[in-house]
Amino acid sequence: MWRVGIARAAAAVGALLVLCAPGAASAQEGAPPSAAESLPASLPDDAKRQITNDIRLDLGDNGVLHAEESLSFGQDPPEEFVRTFSVREPYDTDHSRIYEVTGISAVDGAGREITVTTDDRGDTLDVRMDTSGRFEAVLRYTVRGAVDPVGGGTEMEWTAVGGYSRTVAETTVVVDAAVPPRALSCTAGRARSSIYCTSSDMGGHEAVRARFLQTDMDPGETLHVVVGYPAGAISGEAIVDRDWSLQSAFAITPGTAAVFGVLLLVPVGVLIALIRIRGRDERALRTEAAAGDSTPVDASDPGAGGGVRFRPPDDVHPGQIGTLIDEQADVVDITATVVDLAVRGHLTIRELPHAQFSATDWRLDKCPPPDDALLGYESMLLDALFHDAHQVKLSELGRSGFPARLARVREELYRDMVRLKWFANRPNLERNRWASAGIAITVLGLVLTVVLAVFTKAAFTGLAVIIAGAAVTVGAQFMPAKTRQGSVVFAHTLGFRSYLLSADAEDVPPEHRVSVFSRYLPYAIIFDNVDRWAAVLAAAGSEDAADGLPWYIGPDDWRLQDFADSIKSFALTLTGVISNTRQFRTLN
Repeated sequence: MWRVGIARAAAAVGALLVLCAPGAASAQEGAPPSAAESLPASLPDDAKRQITNDIRLDLGDNGVLHAEESLSFGQDPPEEFVRTFSVREPYDTDHSRIYEVTGISAVDGAGREITVTTDDRGDTLDVRMDTSGRFEAVLRYTVRGAVDPVGGGTEMEWTAVGGYSRTVAETTVVVDAAVPPRALSCTAGRARSSIYCTSSDMGGHEAVRARFLQTDMDPGETLHVVVGYPAGAISGEAIVDRDWSLQSAFAITPGTAAVFGVLLLVPVGVLIALIRIRGRDERALRTEAAAGDSTPVDASDPGAGGGVRFRPPDDVHPGQIGTLIDEQADVVDITATVVDLAVRGHLTIRELPHAQFSATDWRLDKCPPPDDALLGYESMLLDALFHDAHQVKLSELGRSGFPARLARVREELYRDMVRLKWFANRPNLERNRWASAGIAITVLGLVLTVVLAVFTKAAFTGLAVIIAGAAVTVGAQFMPAKTRQGSVVFAHTLGFRSYLLSADAEDVPPEHRVSVFSRYLPYAIIFDNVDRWAAVLAAAGSEDAADGLPWYIGPDDWRLQDFADSIKSFALTLTGVISNTRQFRTLN
């Protein structure tokens, strides 16, 4: 029985000691439990390094938090301690919430200033403190943007700890305001954690403060607290910033739509100018096209055979017509010019013998200069074909600098357009200028759009510049403008085209058909009507006693009835040879 009495007495004494202990008094006052108080008096090495942090947040009526943190580093403080603040957090689907942390300073336990450096990482702010040899530190700062009206009340929401560089054994947070809290919550752990913190309360039955406790916070872990207050008790609202996204960067607002519309006036103005410039050709067609829609022969020459000879409208040669119509010198223009030079007696086209399944080849023979003046580009084309020789096979063209010589022919043909005053400027250079300007505008629009997308919400307006640049680039093909004289000649050539597409061979006397229809053929190549006039020419040649053409010679078994197929094959082969030089793909 005495042992039981002794045990009961010991228990009573132990209970009395517990009630009289300082910890019990603190608990009675509502202070949160302390993990350090449970440690034995004799600490192991790990306990000597234990860090604690006591955070006090005073919330003013204006919604500004004035913070003071009392850090204790134990008996073995680190050389440096990093305290991280979370300054940008998600708010809603389109915005982030911004917390402005300012006035950061620190002193040690003796009141001496501690060197503090900050590192802004966008979403977080790292505060580095030199804690070498310092057992305590007091960190002070101010936070704006932590208060926001929510529903029927006001909430103070703040990530009290955004991260530590060392494990902290105990973190306490006390939020004090002019009015008592109505509700509170907290989460702890890794960012966006939903795990509740170690404990939280409102200061006992008096409920005058919000208090939170989190133990054993590893580096990088956070402590997020929310305290609710009555509506209107504390002023202030959240600071929000719109998050970047493609949708937000290209937001269509009345302002961006207005700017977009204004910028689109540029391509519209260019198109209007193009319509006016091209309208010159349309006006000429209405008044001048009929002048070319007639038999292109001249019977005024008193020479042999009744004086009938071919006379194209405005004395325009095939290469000139092709360039005038589509405003660019191309493969068809050169092919038609070669045939025209043969018809006019400057060269002979000879179809070489070939086996049934072998490829057909032709030989061009240079003829003594007839009494027929050559234009500049025609003379250069003859030189490009023959150079220092008098004969050349079609299959051998493309060698010995032929591409470079052909490029000079093309440039001379463009210069001829200006010399004839059909264009104010060379069409190829005019196209290149406008295409270059369009590309430059497009690139500028791309750069502007990217810059606006990164730094503003008005990237939609930059699309108008891109569209304008693309419109100018495409419109460059229509920018070469014919002069009034060029438009008249253009109308006459289209009248000539109408004649060739519908003319009756009976319009020319039989004895002149071979010579006149031969002159038609190069123009038919330009107008893509070679099949019809090759057949007509072959039929006209069959009526001639010579049964042949002076400028096209076939192999021994060849007949004039084969001419239509032969000239089509020749034109197709020559077009391929010229295209293979790549001059007409790279030069404009």
